[in-house]
Amino acid sequence: MDDFFKPSFVGRDVTISVSELNDYIKSIIDGDYALGRLSIRGEISNFTAHRSGHFYFSLKDENSLIRAVMFRSYTGGLRFRPESGMKVIATGSVSVFVRDGQYQLYVTDMQPDGIGALWLAYEQLKKKFAAEGLFDEARKRPLPKFPRRVGVITSPTGAAVRDIINITGRRYPSAEIALYPAEVQGDGAVPSLITGLRYFNAFSAADVIIIGRGGGSIEDLWAFNDETLAREIVASEIPVISAVGHETDFTICDFVADLRAPTPSAAAELAVPDQHTLLADLHAINARLKECLLKKTELYRARIDAIRTRRVFDTPDILLAEKQNRLSSDAEALEHSLTELLNTKKNQLAVLTAKAEVLSPLSVLSRGYTVTEDKNGVIVKSKEQLCEGDVLTTHFCDGSVSSVIMTYGDKNEKQ
Repeated sequence: MDDFFKPSFVGRDVTISVSELNDYIKSIIDGDYALGRLSIRGEISNFTAHRSGHFYFSLKDENSLIRAVMFRSYTGGLRFRPESGMKVIATGSVSVFVRDGQYQLYVTDMQPDGIGALWLAYEQLKKKFAAEGLFDEARKRPLPKFPRRVGVITSPTGAAVRDIINITGRRYPSAEIALYPAEVQGDGAVPSLITGLRYFNAFSAADVIIIGRGGGSIEDLWAFNDETLAREIVASEIPVISAVGHETDFTICDFVADLRAPTPSAAAELAVPDQHTLLADLHAINARLKECLLKKTELYRARIDAIRTRRVFDTPDILLAEKQNRLSSDAEALEHSLTELLNTKKNQLAVLTAKAEVLSPLSVLSRGYTVTEDKNGVIVKSKEQLCEGDVLTTHFCDGSVSSVIMTYGDKNEKQ
């Protein structure tokens, strides 16, 4: 080492501080070009995502371990979410954290080891949404059978929109196409696609929405794997058909949409019915209705013919005579029933009248008994009810007499 780079304590019998030692070690490591930028393969352990946005973790292999940190300014660029146990290739530099006297790896970039970052992010989000039930068929809504307006969110210059317009016009020309021009790749794609979804929902501007684009690489289609866009599709009040890429391409939007179409052309076929098929169905229904009406007509004609051949229409006077005889018989039976009922009621009345006569006070008086009342009409039952001068009325079977009590004692006189 040149004397110019030697610290002041080298070659001298002096005592230094811990900080000076750590600073010296840091200067040695920082001055090593080989440690300034290198990529390390290892397994993540003890991963912590701090609320500040920094990632703290360790990288290890079968025999060793190194501490690592990835600051927030770099974590935002990751396409996947690091986890403990994940094998990665971390790129960065080695330096010393002077305060703790610990050397560690300062990571600026990270890639999954053996699998692409985009593919890993896709699988992670797919697993997360599946756990939330966002892929469940029971959650998804049916498409309208006869949409009046089809909303399309895609690039206005791509082949996808031309295919959708042509196929829709051929299959179901009565449907209107409402195009929301959107970016389908690049940094502005996700906000543009989300704005299109919100537009159609806010103004109820469509009965069904097709969102998608033509084929491309996973990087080209990546906007359709965005979590925010996928959740916007889930929240849409209008059914959504996802049509991204080719038949072999699958995105997160495909899984959360109400229906996935393998291509934009197929999306148009799924969104609207085929007018030729509808006409054929109508003709078939018309033919079946005619056949049913003919069968009904023949059935009713046969019934009418059967009724017309009945005897009553040839000799109606016989039927009238039969009805008259039956009416006379019913009248006689009714009269007999009424006579019997009247006699029964008369007998019951006679029995009740006899019982009433037996219990009548007049019957008692006819046998020599009398009934005496005071001036208030109260029947006298005991002499204790009477006083001198009381006016009494005595009832006989053939009349009544009045009397006045002259004396009151053992011998009462009445006048």
